[in-house]
Amino acid sequence: MNSRNLTFTAITLAALASGAALAQPMPAQPTMDKCYGVSLAGKNDCAAGPGTTCAGTSKVDYQGNAWKYVAKGTCTTMKTPKGMGSLKEM
Repeated sequence: MNSRNLTFTAITLAALASGAALAQPMPAQPTMDKCYGVSLAGKNDCAAGPGTTCAGTSKVDYQGNAWKYVAKGTCTTMKTPKGMGSLKEM
């Protein structure tokens, strides 16, 4: 009987611990920003304007309506031959 109680207690504690791990809150802020005007032709992550569909479809380097994911907070400090990166479509 003592062995059964110990097993039941161990299983219960394991279930509670796994539930607590799953209940952790998600980070409030994403770690990446969409940065417009910094990707090279064909290297964008998505949204490259009219005539394009998605990832890898930008036509020119530093296309203002094509974005690439970059580390949060770094976009507007990225310098390109056409200017700085932007958090909004240019």
